[in-house]
Amino acid sequence: MVADAGGGGLVEQSKDITTVKHANNRVRYADKTMKKSNRSCKKIRREVVFPRIPEVLQELFVSCREIFKGGHGTVPPASDVNMLRNILDTMEPEDVGLSKNLHFFKAAGAVKGIPRVTYTTIYQCDEFSLCIFFLPETAVIPLHNHPGMTVFSKLLLGTMHIKSYDWIDPKDSTTSSRMRLARLKANSVYTAPCNTSVLYPTTGGNIHEFTAITPCAVLDVLGPPYSKQDDRDCSYYKDLPYSDCGDGERRRVSEGFGWLEEIEVPENAKMDRIEYLGPQIIQNM
Repeated sequence: MVADAGGGGLVEQSKDITTVKHANNRVRYADKTMKKSNRSCKKIRREVVFPRIPEVLQELFVSCREIFKGGHGTVPPASDVNMLRNILDTMEPEDVGLSKNLHFFKAAGAVKGIPRVTYTTIYQCDEFSLCIFFLPETAVIPLHNHPGMTVFSKLLLGTMHIKSYDWIDPKDSTTSSRMRLARLKANSVYTAPCNTSVLYPTTGGNIHEFTAITPCAVLDVLGPPYSKQDDRDCSYYKDLPYSDCGDGERRRVSEGFGWLEEIEVPENAKMDRIEYLGPQIIQNM
């Protein structure tokens, strides 16, 4: 999943950026007075202490910049995938300034009873993006794909149900019915802290759906991001609980297969964007 700054992709951006109070956006002051023997006083200037950049966040950025520098169509080798996954596995909510008490977990923007998902972008360029998605309880990021992308998802907070599929035949995209057979890759509940999941352009659960059982925060790394201009637009799907396979055998999704039907952008795919106020990465290193 991803926030697309280029007009295509998974989310609809709001025109106004909502400013929220961030856990690590506190400014502390030291205001001390020193007394001299001659009873004169010297006031020390106030010291403003801004949030430090967690080493792991900076390491993630630098590693992504190196790994995805090949541009569009570059799928990282296994060694690079393992390196990024290891970095993300060590990350904690505090590394991006998160707290369970932040009010974007509340479903204040719900439309017709549907809890609204919020997202923020830590960094984005043509080669990769770092985004965080905030899901109130029961909120859903509906079933969607990631064409031509390698995606790392790290659940930072909460408990989430994840369902994901891969196409049986990734090359078969010529179907008039807009319905294709897929293999179920995941259908489980995950609770933070847990291992980072990785999906590839055609495998690993490229089509997935997130449902928040409790308020959740997910850090996503996408290489490259969504882009309509580069043929990486986001499509949405509905999975059917039963399917007729080509050999006439009737199978349940729970047995590992399902038909996915492409649908229009669902109402719960729309998200609200907020400004990222956590520790800032250093780009010129």
